[in-house]
Amino acid sequence: MLKTRIITALLLFAAFFSALFYLPLLGWILFATLVAAVAAWEWGALMGLGAWSRLALGAALVLICAAVAAFDPVALGLQGVSDSGSNFSDAAWRLGRWFYLPAAFFWLFVVPLWLRKRWSLPKSALGLAIGLLLILPTWLALVQLRQAGALALIAIMATVWVADTAAYAFGRTLGRHKLAPNISPGKTWEGALGGGVAVIVYGFILSPKLPAVLSDHYAVLLFVLVLLTAISIAGDLFESLLKRQAGLKDSSNILPGHGGVLDRIDSLTSTLPMVALVWLTALN
Repeated sequence: MLKTRIITALLLFAAFFSALFYLPLLGWILFATLVAAVAAWEWGALMGLGAWSRLALGAALVLICAAVAAFDPVALGLQGVSDSGSNFSDAAWRLGRWFYLPAAFFWLFVVPLWLRKRWSLPKSALGLAIGLLLILPTWLALVQLRQAGALALIAIMATVWVADTAAYAFGRTLGRHKLAPNISPGKTWEGALGGGVAVIVYGFILSPKLPAVLSDHYAVLLFVLVLLTAISIAGDLFESLLKRQAGLKDSSNILPGHGGVLDRIDSLTSTLPMVALVWLTALN
């Protein structure tokens, strides 16, 4: 099992870094769309949909992404980007706000209540809408944040990786108090706090490279880093709750040893749209 996990992880990193650094923008958009389509297919499993309905959901996600790209290619960086990037930032904000603001409201206000009440995922149009609210802003953030540079996108995603790694290390060594025993028994408050401290240290190390609104105002930066850590944990717990309610160990078995795409991006679905919202706000 460990060998399988290692091999899969190496292949995943190779595919991701190759796509990020070597594909042109259109190729990266197609790569992100593929990831989003698989995530939508897995979301169908959380809703208890049948095989054909899940395939239709994945195909519909591809069509929606294509429609967004055709409707506003400038907002994705495909057309009309000036050397200063001003055209892109304006268009990206005009489009992105319709995705990121609802996502921010969902993660900041709805998910905490959802986790507290432990609601079930509706097996209806509302359940499909919630899936789109998770997946589409993540897709758009992957596309738009690449405009900041491949290394910048990796640095942003590394925030989640740092939080997860530190939380695991602190939880294993110091964990005594369960964070959400009925949802994810392995998570502890000590791990969450350790992850938060690691993210804060990481963020302040990177602060000279951040927009002035963050690098020049340490209190704002601290607030954003704590918020990102909190919603990263919320994203993880939210998917864990939905899998538990659906009777699934993993969102799928498409990634041997690692489960599914949603298992790998659960924290990114909550953090990337928030980072994109902050980034575009700083640009505008």
